Amino acid sequence: MKKFLKRFKHLEKIKGLIIFIVIIILWKICTEIRIWSSFILPPPERVLETFVNEVEDGTLFIDIISSMRRVLIGFGVSAVLGIPLGIFFGIHKNTYAYFKSLIDFLRNTPPLALIPMLILWFGIGEKSKIIVIILASFFPIFTSTLKGIRNCDSKLIEVGEIFELSQREIIFKIIIPSSLLDIAVGLKLALGYSFRAIIGAELIAASSGLGSMISDGKEMSRTDIVIVGIIVIGALGIFVDWIFSKLVNKVAKGKEDETYD
Repeated sequence: MKKFLKRFKHLEKIKGLIIFIVIIILWKICTEIRIWSSFILPPPERVLETFVNEVEDGTLFIDIISSMRRVLIGFGVSAVLGIPLGIFFGIHKNTYAYFKSLIDFLRNTPPLALIPMLILWFGIGEKSKIIVIILASFFPIFTSTLKGIRNCDSKLIEVGEIFELSQREIIFKIIIPSSLLDIAVGLKLALGYSFRAIIGAELIAASSGLGSMISDGKEMSRTDIVIVGIIVIGALGIFVDWIFSKLVNKVAKGKEDETYD
C-alpha cells in the first residue's frame, strides 16, 4: 500500500509537467507550419540555444544575481518594517484607527505607478528599484501580521492572565507565536510581489537584471532573449515559492503539534 501511495505521489508531480510538454509541442508545431514568423515566435531550439549561450558567457547569472540581490534587500527591509508594525498596530487597535486610511490608500496604489516619481527623487540607481520592491512587499507582510495578531484566540490570552503573566509575556509567549503561520504566509506572498515589482522596475530603468535583459531583447528585436528571460523568471518564482511553501508547511505542522500536545 505504501509503495502504491509513493507511486501515486510521483504521478501527481508528473501531471504538473504535462501541460508544459503540451505547450512546447504546440509551440514547435506553430513554428514548423509558420503560423507566425520566426521573428515573432522563434522555435524552441533557438530559445534553448540562446539560453545555453547566456549561461556559457555568464550574462544570465549576472542578471539573476542583480535581480535577486535587489529582491532580497527590498524584501528584507519590508520584513523588518512590516512584522513589528503589524504586531504594534495589532495590539494597539486604537492607534491603528488613525493610520488605517493612509495605509489603505498606499496599499491600493500600484508601486509601478510611482516609478516616475521615484526616478525623479532618487534617480535610476538602486534606491528607486529597492523602494519599489519595499512598496510592493511591505503590505502583504504587514496585513498578514496584523491579521494574525488580531485573530489570536482570546481564550489563550485569558489562560495567560489566569497564570498571572505580564502584558509583555502574553505578547511574546502567546500572541506572537499564535500568529506565526499568518506571518509566514505573508512573507510568501510578499516575495511573489517582490519578483513582479523588480521586473517592472528593471524594464523601465536598469542596466542589469532579468527585467533589463527582457528590455534589451525587445530593443534588439531578439524575441528569443525575451522568452529566455520570461522562462527564467517563472522558474525562479516557482523555486522560491516552493521554498516558502516548505516554510509555511513547517510552521503549520508545528502549530498542529502544539495543539495535540
